Amino acid sequence: MPTMNLEIVTAERQVFASDDVITLIAEGTEGQMAILPRHAPLVTMLEPAELIIRRASGDEISMVITGGFIEVKSEKTVILADACERSDEIDLQRAEAAKRRAEERLKASGPEIDRARAEAALRRSIARLRVVEKRRKTPVRRPPSNPTSQN
Repeated sequence: MPTMNLEIVTAERQVFASDDVITLIAEGTEGQMAILPRHAPLVTMLEPAELIIRRASGDEISMVITGGFIEVKSEKTVILADACERSDEIDLQRAEAAKRRAEERLKASGPEIDRARAEAALRRSIARLRVVEKRRKTPVRRPPSNPTSQN
């Protein structure tokens, strides 16, 4: 099975690096896209949304990205993210509070309100909340247990 090398980096850290990825699903400015091994070269902007990474082992990793760029080359796919968090790193209370603040800013009127900034904050918080909610609904994959014999 062909695989690809994927690297996800932010200004602060390398979030992910692996050479056994079989599928990457991301939200670009033109819509959702699936990147597979041997994908055509591509550079595009990414929207705040969930990233889904499927590895050759069968593991699926869910992350949220708050925007950035993806570059797909024959030997490597690189995501340069504004911010990126694994689903288990997302603070639910913080994401809910950010959503409430953004909604309150959008309801307020006046020249001091930066609507574009408030809308972007709302999109980022909604993306985080969707990833957390999906993680809660998705059962955790566990290896089959070995039956134990009892005497």
